Amino acid sequence: LVTRAANPSTALFAKEMERVAAKEALLFAVKDAGGLNASNDAAVLDICEKLLAVERLNPTPRPTTSPLLEGLWNLEWAGARLMASKVLITTFPALLSIEGVTLRVMDGMARATLNLKFLNSIETSFILTTNISAQGPLRLKEQYVDGVIAPPLVKEGSIPPQVQGIYDQFVAAAHRLPDSVKDSVSGGLKLPLGLSYERLLLISYLDEEVLVVRDPTGAPEVLSRLEVKS
Repeated sequence: LVTRAANPSTALFAKEMERVAAKEALLFAVKDAGGLNASNDAAVLDICEKLLAVERLNPTPRPTTSPLLEGLWNLEWAGARLMASKVLITTFPALLSIEGVTLRVMDGMARATLNLKFLNSIETSFILTTNISAQGPLRLKEQYVDGVIAPPLVKEGSIPPQVQGIYDQFVAAAHRLPDSVKDSVSGGLKLPLGLSYERLLLISYLDEEVLVVRDPTGAPEVLSRLEVKS
């Protein structure tokens, strides 16, 4: 009995289709669960299951030194969150919401921008700049350089009545500050970190559209590219 060997091109095509399907299923599961604000245990478990299928098909053997790593990314889902923020978001959704997180990687540096909204009316952002260096084909080290808290943006007439008095007092106090102080903080409050904080990351998946990283506890972060590589 003679058996024919499988056509290599057919096998490669089938594997590529499996990878694309797994990636699309992961992104759909993340969106269906609510993205960054996902809190339903069953939905989170579904994301984790699909994430394992995607990581198994990683097409980039050395992602830490791949040019695909550079660019602008959007954080779609994070498997770990500070307990305080999780309690606030799930218990008091009108008090705090995460509007979005972006990450720009370029020339050995990364800049993460976290956009937040308080009381559904006060918008602000926190920008964290880090140095990144390859520690192996899959492992990266992040060293924190500085953080910047942007001045809050308040929509007129949107402050809840129960906190309007506190807000008015804050605005009045800010107006009484010397001009030199107001000028120095108008661009945001800068927090020098002096490379004193660092963390290790593992890139478990990278292609032209999706990036998956895990921290030392194994908690994953799923990002999608906002700029298409030419």
